[in-house]
Amino acid sequence: MQEIFKRRSIRKYQSKPVEKEKIDELLRAAMAAPSAGNEQPWHYIVIDDRNILNNIANTHPHAAMLREAPVGILVCGDLTKEKYEGFWVQDLSAATQNMLLQAVSLGLGTVWIGVYPNETRVNELIKMFNLPANIIPFSIVAVGYPDEYKDEVDRFDASRIHYNKW
Repeated sequence: MQEIFKRRSIRKYQSKPVEKEKIDELLRAAMAAPSAGNEQPWHYIVIDDRNILNNIANTHPHAAMLREAPVGILVCGDLTKEKYEGFWVQDLSAATQNMLLQAVSLGLGTVWIGVYPNETRVNELIKMFNLPANIIPFSIVAVGYPDEYKDEVDRFDASRIHYNKW
């Protein structure tokens, strides 16, 4: 629960590089996510090239933080691994969330940058990374050592809970 409550969207990063071992841990956490039919329909592109990160920030209207983040992880869905049509979106959501939570335990800051289902963003990233036809960009996770602090938040709202009927 501690990581869940401490997880916040971090958009300001120190210039300190992120160790490969920590990136590997984020990816291990992502790949531990549940998936429909256990198909694991994911691929990841780790981006640490400053020119590419800046290029994404210039084309994606909500990715300015990539100008500071030392790493971005592009989370992609593989439609050839789709056992149950359309459920890849849920699978990649779970994988993205696992990365965000693992980052907290590693002392890293992250923010989930939405890509799918916005066709403009999807198509720009397909072109930018020369993705095969079966690969759909889903999200980008900006990763780095935080250069801002945000208090924990408890968003529990009992009025949103219903038992057995509305």
